[in-house]
This record gives sequence, C-alpha cells and structure tokens, in this order.
Amino acid sequence: MRFRTKKRNSKNIITLILVSLVLSVVLSIYTINGRLMPIYKEYAEVQTNKVASYVVSKAINSRTSSVLDVNEIIVNLPTQSKDMITTKFNTEIINQVRAETQTLVKEYLEQAESGDLSHLPNLENVEYDVGKMEAGDGIVFFVPLGQALNIPIIGNLGPKIPIRFHIIGNVHSDVQSSIREFGINNAIVEVNLLIEVNVKIIIPFASHSASVEQKIPIAIGLVQGTVPHIYSAGEGTQPSIEVPIPYD
Repeated sequence: MRFRTKKRNSKNIITLILVSLVLSVVLSIYTINGRLMPIYKEYAEVQTNKVASYVVSKAINSRTSSVLDVNEIIVNLPTQSKDMITTKFNTEIINQVRAETQTLVKEYLEQAESGDLSHLPNLENVEYDVGKMEAGDGIVFFVPLGQALNIPIIGNLGPKIPIRFHIIGNVHSDVQSSIREFGINNAIVEVNLLIEVNVKIIIPFASHSASVEQKIPIAIGLVQGTVPHIYSAGEGTQPSIEVPIPYD
C-alpha cells in the first residue's frame, strides 16, 4: 500500500514538473515575443516599403511617356488684353498619364505577388518564397532573426522570420501641383502624381496595415509671363526697375 502511494506521489510530482515546465516555456515565449513584436513590425514595414517602392518605381520607369515639359500641358486662354495671359492645365493629358501610370503600377504589383522575381528587388539577406507567392499568398520573404533584431554578430544566423504582405484594394492616385516664383513674372510649375498603395503586413502572431506612397513627376518647367513696364521689389516701395514705354 505504501509502495503504491509513493509511486502515485512520484507520478504527481513528475506531472507537476512537466506542466510547470511547459507553462514556463509558453510564458517565456509569450514574454519574449511581446518585447520583440515592435521590432518585428518596424523591420517588416521598412522591408515592405522597400519592396513595394521598388515595384512602383520599376512600373513608372517602364511607361512610354516620360516627364513632360509643363508647357505641353498648359493651354493659353484668350483675354481682352494682349498684355494679359490666362492659362489652365490640359486635364486630358494629365488624366491620360495618370490612368496609364496607375494601371502599370497595379499590373506590376500583381505580377510581383504571383512570383515574378524580375519585378522584385534583390535585397541583402532577403529570401523570397516563390512557392507561396505562386500559390497566391502575396509577396512572401524571409529574413534572419539576427538581421531583424539588428544584431551584427549573428546577422545571418538564427531562424528565418517570414514576412508576408499583399495589396489591399486598388492603387490610389492624386494629382498635385506647385508653383514657385522665379525671376520677374516667371514661375516654375510642377505637376506631380501621388501614388498610394495600401498593404497588409503579416508577421508571426501579428498583422497590421500600412500605406506606401510615392510622388511621381508628370510635368515640370518654367512658365514665362510678359515683362511688366514697372517692377517693384516689394509692396510700398519705389519701383526698382523702370522699363521705357514706347510712344506712338
């Protein structure tokens, strides 16, 4: 009877030790993962931004039309005075470039997600999982744990952390213009296209959404106006330059 009791107590102790050991391991993993999660997220977002920006840039560089001269998209409107010029942007050309660029970016991103490595950058210590990409899991790549934690001594060692991201929704674009004064009655005009790609980044035990933005020049150039007869360097000051007016 005593032998059975001792044997039962031994089993209970072993069971308790095993349960405690398992709980300690689980708790340790949970604690370490919680502390490292912000580092994983930040690293994954940086790498995702690099990959997505590269794909977007490659798509933009492949388009048939390059950066236009701003005078090609400006239309002069008739005015009552020959000394006055009224202009507007040619929205037809701008929208054409916008649609072309947006379509190319979407196509390149879709091809990259399907495993086309020719559209992806060759990043150091980054290994793409072509099999999962071809299976429709988005853009999947692995990075060594030491690289993600920024520990140079074990940069290429340790288990590889999978990072996956895929495009959420459509590619968004917006046209922005800026005008800067240049010289006398001249202006430098820039028309840019802002491309925004929304992605979902997935890492072990977590996921979050992010956006990749890139500004693309559509047209840039100098717009020259008529030289005024009198030019003043500022309000309330005497004219600093006087241009003779011819009399008939």
